[in-house]
Amino acid sequence: MKKKILSQKYIAASIAGYENLAVWADLLDRINVFPVADGDTGANLRMSLVPLRECGNDMEFAVSSLALSARGNSGNISVAFFREFLRSDSDGLAEQAKKGRDKAWQAIANPCAGTMLGVFDALCLVLDTKQDGNFDYVTIRKHLYDAVFATKQQLPELKDAGVVDSGALGMFCFFDGFFQQWTGQKRCTTPVIDMFGDALCINSSFEPQATGEYCVEASLATDGMQEDLSHRIANWGNSAVVVPDESGVKLHIHTRNPQQLRDKLSALGEVVAWSDEAIDPMISTGNLKTFEKNHVRIMSDAAGSIPLELARSHGIILLDSYILALDQAKPESLFSSDQLYVFMKEGVRVSTAQASTHERHLHYQAACQQYEKVLYLCTGAAFTGNFSIAKDWQKAHDSDNQFTVIDTGAASGRLALIALLTARFAADGADVEAVVKYAENLTKQAEEYGFIHELKYLVAGGRVSRAKGFFGDLLHMKPVISPGFDGVRKVGVVRNRDAQLDFALTKLKVLPDGGSGVLVLLQHTDNKEWLIQDVEPEIRKCVPEAEILCVPLSLTSGVHMGPGTWSIAFASHGESAC
Repeated sequence: MKKKILSQKYIAASIAGYENLAVWADLLDRINVFPVADGDTGANLRMSLVPLRECGNDMEFAVSSLALSARGNSGNISVAFFREFLRSDSDGLAEQAKKGRDKAWQAIANPCAGTMLGVFDALCLVLDTKQDGNFDYVTIRKHLYDAVFATKQQLPELKDAGVVDSGALGMFCFFDGFFQQWTGQKRCTTPVIDMFGDALCINSSFEPQATGEYCVEASLATDGMQEDLSHRIANWGNSAVVVPDESGVKLHIHTRNPQQLRDKLSALGEVVAWSDEAIDPMISTGNLKTFEKNHVRIMSDAAGSIPLELARSHGIILLDSYILALDQAKPESLFSSDQLYVFMKEGVRVSTAQASTHERHLHYQAACQQYEKVLYLCTGAAFTGNFSIAKDWQKAHDSDNQFTVIDTGAASGRLALIALLTARFAADGADVEAVVKYAENLTKQAEEYGFIHELKYLVAGGRVSRAKGFFGDLLHMKPVISPGFDGVRKVGVVRNRDAQLDFALTKLKVLPDGGSGVLVLLQHTDNKEWLIQDVEPEIRKCVPEAEILCVPLSLTSGVHMGPGTWSIAFASHGESAC
């Protein structure tokens, strides 16, 4: 059978659409109200549609990848659409949009207006007016805007919250990037923030209720009954989305009793994949986060060891790299660290990839549209080209001096410390000059020591010769490394875990006053239990006054250094840091 090839035009437009969606994902999470206010629409769309960024030329592979990546209510509905829309070419865009729209409506057990379905409807209407395929970007944008803005009045939950539908806005962002690239009509347009204004701010009176439900993602192998399955399970839970594939169906549903649901599904076919997570409201009047401007907003790279939730709690904008495994790429901050190290132990080839320059530029632009001042604490120039990319953009586009870039000379834990402590300092209302000075001082005094378990992963990445790796593992040599402005230095060699801990304690013992005013980051790979049970108590004895956080090691670092690695980073956040 002849392989179906995607046109380069479609590939470029899909990448542009995905990158524009990714830039606004945090905003989508912040206004996520329907069907439940669990603050994950943006994350789910980024995870579900990432195959569009990596679609290559093979259409069937891209379609199957979408089926595997679908996550969440919004992700599964959008995948139902894009698995058809992806089959488009230069003369079939309108027709495939209709097919995608129909699949999206059919996938939902109880479809309703006021969601991304309305955006798909609007897209089909405007594309249908141009049978010659000569589409006008501005006209498409206006139609899609109207569809999104209408959602604010179409659903009671959205009306109460005072916002547009998060999933609908996500599709607007995707198609905004897609059709600007597709039509070649690249121009300055009204920013999303200005277009939707107050419809991106949740009313302070809005208070979502806990549902007591679980979000279930499942794959079911069935025999010839995929098409009507969504109707059969409509009464088995809420927010049901069923997307048929070659072997069965991909299912998303909310339920109070996951085991009972699984038993019912097992009667219909074989459950070949299953996950269930409790749904918790993420928005309340106590922790409401909008795009309101403040003095200085901190931006950093996900290559620092800052989990997404920790970054959000500090108001830090994270720029993702991508983790590549099993021919699929996923944003670093959304990739499961547990899964990463399982892959590596099983011998699966895992690597990393930077976001494109275009995607990074979009992030800088979006941040400056939302905040008065942005300070980008960048991964050290010795590790990536991110600093030069940011400086070039700043020189060309930042005439108002909103955007400041610092080469931190750091990665992993040092970068996380600098970003976290600077964000705390900025939150107290310091002006940009004071915040920049504070961050620069942190780059000089923050320390980090990484303890590598096996050299073979550094060998695989070309960072250690095969001979050195072989003899190092043979002799149980475990290098201790420290990242800095000049790159990674080897600062010691030990033979076992106990010696690693002793090395870390020696570095901490010189801190005055029991570590008062010091933040310590313990970073784990697949050894979290050991760090919490054995290492953290010893650290607390050594620096009883220090604040200690246990977080996953940056996955970028984890890919290079491998399972068993751990790291400790520390810095003062008292007056001495200033």
